[in-house]
Amino acid sequence: MYTNLITREGLDKLNKELNYLWRDYRPEITKKVAWAASLGDRSDNADYKENKRLLRQIDSRIRFLRKRIEAVKVIDYSPQQVGKVFFGAWVEVENDNGETKAFRIVGPDEIYGRNDYISIDSPMARAMLKKEVNDDFQVKTPVGIKEWFINKIEYK
Repeated sequence: MYTNLITREGLDKLNKELNYLWRDYRPEITKKVAWAASLGDRSDNADYKENKRLLRQIDSRIRFLRKRIEAVKVIDYSPQQVGKVFFGAWVEVENDNGETKAFRIVGPDEIYGRNDYISIDSPMARAMLKKEVNDDFQVKTPVGIKEWFINKIEYK
């Protein structure tokens, strides 16, 4: 399952990446390809081959970002969410051993490079949706069912 939800910050980040690739990075690599091509024989030209490969990767990522940005739905905070776990919430949970974790529930496009974000599609996020502070919930994991307790819910 792959949800098309995203936070406003996540959409801004995708747009920023798209703008950088399209306006800054791609033109820079295109200049390098043109320079390498002007040197003559392209069959033995490592600069040409490498920059063409890089250009294909950039174009692929640009296509992906454009399609993804059109497909996602931005979910903004609503006052009706107060006190319950919904998309965009910062949640602190604790298990029976006293181990605590704090994270934000976001869309699948936003979790990369962040240890404090989890996807709305994850079993942990699905298990705690609509729960309140002091509620218990269970998460099915590969090693069995784990029980967690919600300590805090915030929308920043």
